[in-house]
Order: sequence, then structure tokens, then C-alpha cells
Amino acid sequence: MLDPAKLFNGLPTGLREPLIAAYVEVARNYAEHRWEPAELNGGKLCEAVYSIVDGATRGTYPTSPQKPPRMLEACRSVEQRQANPALSGDRSLRVLIPLLLPYLYEIRNNRGVGHIGGDVSPNSSDATTVFSCSNWIMAELIRIFHGISLDEAQLAVDTLVERKHPLVWDIEGTKRVLDPMMPCADQVLVLLYSSNGWVEEPDLRSWVEYKNTTNFRNKVLSALHKARLVEHDLLKQRVRITARGSRDVEVRILTGYKS
Repeated sequence: MLDPAKLFNGLPTGLREPLIAAYVEVARNYAEHRWEPAELNGGKLCEAVYSIVDGATRGTYPTSPQKPPRMLEACRSVEQRQANPALSGDRSLRVLIPLLLPYLYEIRNNRGVGHIGGDVSPNSSDATTVFSCSNWIMAELIRIFHGISLDEAQLAVDTLVERKHPLVWDIEGTKRVLDPMMPCADQVLVLLYSSNGWVEEPDLRSWVEYKNTTNFRNKVLSALHKARLVEHDLLKQRVRITARGSRDVEVRILTGYKS
């Protein structure tokens, strides 16, 4: 899997770091149901992404994100540039991504965020739109700049954000769920939810202090896998949570543990 530390190494640091920071803020605020900050940071993400697609299609990158006076007109200008078959991901950089940016920017400016007294209050639907579009844009940029499949790119995006919760204690690589009465299977889900990407099976078993390896695999992981709450890679002995599993953690398990 692509090392998160090496993402966008071909871009200037002044673009790479703001891009990743803005996306991480969107994702974290969305996960914490902080709708307005998630949308506001969608605006920061738009400015970083615009600077990247503008620079890629021009052939010269700015050293830091540039905020165009009028985002819609700026993106249309990018769309109208001549196709460049030699540029990897030309159509996405020149057309698809610039089509999304004004949409995100409009939500940031005119859907009750960014200004006091907006006609529509920030809500989960708007924030979900911002997060989904931001997620797709990041995966598409990673796919283009690193020459990998969209599935691999999405895995790289997933590793950018670690979902922290007071219920999970993390020290020197060891994690614990701070509720000793929580069922083992639920502890597994919470621990996977708070982790980036795949977790080695032995580490996971150690974190929940399950002594018998065979029973842990056959009774706990197998049941979660069959329920499609986790993906259990038997060959490589690793586990990761699925979208369904994440939703189960958020709705069923963590509801009573909000900080």
C-alpha cells in the first residue's frame, strides 16, 4: 500500500501540506458531526485543489494555494484549456475535478456556512456532500499522481485520517478499549474503527487480550466477516473495518460514549 508519508511528493510542499491538512480537517469534523467546520474546510480544500489542477494543466505550480477571485470562472478557464494527451489524468484534472470545485465552493459560501445569517443552516446533508466530494477528489488526485488504481488510491485516502475517541487508549503502539465490560466483538470493531487501514491479526488479538488464537479467528473475526462488518484477510492475517462496520460503531456502539 502507498505510504501516506510519500503522498504527492511531486508537488511543492506549499501545496502538498495544505491539501492534506484541509482534507484531514474535513474528514475529522465530519466524523465528529461538526457540520459547519467540515464545510468551511471544504473551501480551503477547494483552493488547494484548484491550485494543483491549474498548475498541472499549465505546467507550472504555484508555491502555495491561490484563491481565485471567482472560483467558477477560474475553473471554467481550466476546463477550456486544450487537451494534453501526454498529461496523466488530463481529463480529470482539466474537466472532472474543476466541475466539482465550484459546487463545493458554493456550499461553503452560500449554504449557511462561512457567513452569519445564511438562509440555510449547516446540516448533515450538506456536510455529507462536502465529505463525499472531497473524498473522491483526493482519491482521484492520488490515482493520477501515483499511477495506481482507484481502489488503491481510496485505501491511501483512508490512511490519512485516524478517528480518535476517548473510549480508545493508545500508548506506544498498544490500544485498549476503556470499557472492560464491552463484548470482545464490539471491542474489535471500535479498535479497527480507530485505526488507519489494515491491522495485523496478532496485534488486534493482543489489544483485546484474547488468549486463544484459533478461537479468536473462528469465533470473533469469522462472525464479523460474515456480517460484512470487517474484512478478514486470512492469507495475510490482517483485518480492516468496512463501511458497514464503521456505521455500526458510530450508530450502535459509540452513541452512548460521546465526549
